[in-house]
Amino acid sequence: MKQDILDIKSKQRTSAQDNITVSVPGRICLFGEHQDYLKLPVITAAINLRVRITGKSVDSKDITLHLPDLKEEKHLRLPPYGRLMAYEEERDYYRSVINVLKKHGVEIMKGCECTVRGNIPINSGTSSSSALNVAWCRFLLAVHSSAPPEILNNPERIARLAYLAEVEEFGEPGGMMDHYATALGGVLYLQFNDQVTIERLTANLGTFVLGDSQEPKDTKGILKRVKQGILDAVSMIRAHDPDFDLAKVPAGGAERYLSLLNLNQAEVLEGALRIRDLTRQALQILRAESIDDATVGRLLAKHQDLLRDYLRISTPKIDRMLTAAMKAGAAGGKINGSGGGGCMFAYAPSDPEKIARAIELEGGKAYIVKVDQGLCID
Repeated sequence: MKQDILDIKSKQRTSAQDNITVSVPGRICLFGEHQDYLKLPVITAAINLRVRITGKSVDSKDITLHLPDLKEEKHLRLPPYGRLMAYEEERDYYRSVINVLKKHGVEIMKGCECTVRGNIPINSGTSSSSALNVAWCRFLLAVHSSAPPEILNNPERIARLAYLAEVEEFGEPGGMMDHYATALGGVLYLQFNDQVTIERLTANLGTFVLGDSQEPKDTKGILKRVKQGILDAVSMIRAHDPDFDLAKVPAGGAERYLSLLNLNQAEVLEGALRIRDLTRQALQILRAESIDDATVGRLLAKHQDLLRDYLRISTPKIDRMLTAAMKAGAAGGKINGSGGGGCMFAYAPSDPEKIARAIELEGGKAYIVKVDQGLCID
């Protein structure tokens, strides 16, 4: 009888050791919305809403994904060695991550069974899909015992692979900000040129209240108008002035090119330049030894003005939620993500519960959040 109990405990320990949990946070973009794909700087903060994948490998080619939040299950089968998986749905991330890993020398040989859960608002501008791609990539690497350590233990490499799987694999128009912000965590200053420059900021920021407007986002439509509008404007200007540089031209410096641009191109280009300068100003504030909450709040509110008036990505409901948050005591706030719906956030170093109630009275769903760490594995 005693030996039977010992055997059961041994099996329980073995089972527990076989299970792996990977978790990745969502993120807010503090400063620099719609800047990363222009190779201009952004400042991000990971938040303590996370996606978690828990499971273990199995001795077969089958992958079983339990998705209780969506009330779904997915069943995949790994292809023969050296072959890629065919995509079966739009944004087929579970297959695209496997394909990108394979293209970079990591062949997933064993299947797995796992459960995917999360509390990051979906399709709301808080990087739920990017966090999922980062988590799935790291989970697959964890169950693949011979994964190269230069990838396995490198969140920057994992962020890059997740970006390829989510954006480039499907020809999407987004940038890399979300993948680096969620993989690395904390507060980051990110500059996207030929190489990604990362500065970890140690600013001791207080509490935020994230407000989900529960309005569906038209991410592709917004990016087509804003991103393509800016890129078209730059292309037309460079045809006349090859030295035109988004990183160097002063705000207002595009005015002499207005005869070349339509109204949308002129507005979004000027908005991008003003947001660029605001982000640089915010960087100096966040590098300081002590943070003045009121100053951070004022910069966030000014950022919102630019997003609303120049890029035109806010909505009446989000405007009302931000106004209510400010009246309830928030230091400042802005829309979060590509815009046209989704989430806003308010900087609420004091009395976040009151601010959350004010947001919910305007029809939003509120989450009180703080800055969190990045990719974790148990």
